Amino acid sequence: MVPGNQTQFTEFILLGFSEKADEQGPLFGLFLAMYLVTVLGNLLIMLAIGSDSHLHTPMYFFLFNLSFVDICVVTTTVPKMLVSIFTQNKAIFYVDCLAQMYSFMFFIALDNFLLTAMAYDRFVAICHPLHYTAIMNAQLCGLLVLISWIISFLNSLLHSLMVTLLPFCSDHEIQHFFCDLAEVLKLSCSDTLLNYVLLYLVTGLLGFLPFTGILFSYSKICSSILKIPSAQGKYKAFSTCGSHLSVVSLFYGTGLGVHLSSLATHSSWKSTVASAMYAVVTPMLNPFIYTLRNKDIKGALRRLISRIASSQ
Repeated sequence: MVPGNQTQFTEFILLGFSEKADEQGPLFGLFLAMYLVTVLGNLLIMLAIGSDSHLHTPMYFFLFNLSFVDICVVTTTVPKMLVSIFTQNKAIFYVDCLAQMYSFMFFIALDNFLLTAMAYDRFVAICHPLHYTAIMNAQLCGLLVLISWIISFLNSLLHSLMVTLLPFCSDHEIQHFFCDLAEVLKLSCSDTLLNYVLLYLVTGLLGFLPFTGILFSYSKICSSILKIPSAQGKYKAFSTCGSHLSVVSLFYGTGLGVHLSSLATHSSWKSTVASAMYAVVTPMLNPFIYTLRNKDIKGALRRLISRIASSQ
């Protein structure tokens, strides 16, 4: 994998957000709090959906999977960063770096596809309500999730295998808080043109096609809502997809911010902050968006907490 005339190595160095000693404590506390909030919030949504039979519907089936994936996204990146800050050791083994890179790409892609499946679910519910049960059956929902997992797996595997073919020389410092593919490619001392072509081509396709599907779904949804005669009916129809629309806006907005920051600025710190918004803050906010805007989730959480309290 590494030619003999190049430096053999076993680890990278994750520089993170700051190398100043007085900033390590606040960073550790901030990211630990965000990680715990993210895991607890998404876990509560999963428990509420799993324990309430009223929420055993396609929309909440996808939300259950989305919450699970959000937990996986932050678990892929944040714990390693916290350990690095606590031990003051920023090294990460080459194999661990590959695993982290693979896992992050896998779960982010899965997040993307699940949001698309949820948009399709809302499209069928609002535009074809009489056929909703027949169309969004358990087999189709399971198939959509399975396809999402397969495509995400193949995408991540392709990029990871391509990285294993690259030689790395003396510079092993990654200007990031986790092993991001684009940052790892910068450290290779060989031609990475093919890697970048695949990165931008596949990322463009896996980003553009689902986003186009979401836009198409919501264009049809808006058209159907406008045809509803009563204002109350319009509000009720729109409220069923308001939370999802907020999460989609947050996901794609922060994702676009990551790419624009990497193109518009040479500041590694700004790019790292943008990535933190995308990879850490977005999964943390999703439970709050669904809890605050969704009466069914609120009710399920209240019933879950009541059962837990009564069992003590």
